Amino acid sequence: MKSCLIIFSTTDGHTKKICERIFNILIETHKIKILDLSGAHFEDLSSYNIIIVGASIRYGKHKKELYEFIRTNRRILENTETCFFSVNAVARKSEKNSPSTNPYMKKFLKQSGWIPDHTEVFAGEIDYKKYKFFDKHIIRFIMWLTGGPTDISRKYDFTNWDNVQLFADRLINK
Repeated sequence: MKSCLIIFSTTDGHTKKICERIFNILIETHKIKILDLSGAHFEDLSSYNIIIVGASIRYGKHKKELYEFIRTNRRILENTETCFFSVNAVARKSEKNSPSTNPYMKKFLKQSGWIPDHTEVFAGEIDYKKYKFFDKHIIRFIMWLTGGPTDISRKYDFTNWDNVQLFADRLINK
C-alpha cells in the first residue's frame, strides 16, 4: 500500500474541503495523512510515496508560505511522486480551468520552479457571508469586473466535484 501525504494551504477552508474529499477517496487504497501547510514543516516528507499539495488563491496570489515550503523541500519533492492543484475562482471559467490555461497555475509553476508530476486546477468558492467587510466588497468588485456573481447574501461553490473525483481516481489507477 502506497503512503500518501496531502498538504493544504487554504484561506477560507475550501481547499481543505477539496483535500478532505481526496483523502476520503484515497483512504481505501493508500496509507494516507492530511496536514495543513504549517504542520507539514514538521513532517518527514521522505517517508511518503506520493505528496499532494493543494493551495488556494487570494487576490491573485498563493501564500508566501507555500513558496517557502517548496523551496525548503525542493529536493524531496523532486525525488517523490508529486501532485499540485490550485483552487481559484478564475477556474470557474471554462477557458481558464485547466493547468495549461489557468493564469495562477502558470504563474505558480514559473515562480516556484517546481515541476510536479501531476497538476490540476479546481474552481473555488465565493462565500460572501463569511468575509469581513473589506474582503467582501473587494471580492464583489473583482467578481463584477470578471462577470462573476455579486449577490453578497449568497455562497457560490464553483467546484466541479466530479473533477475532484476523477483527479483522485487517476491517482488510484497509477
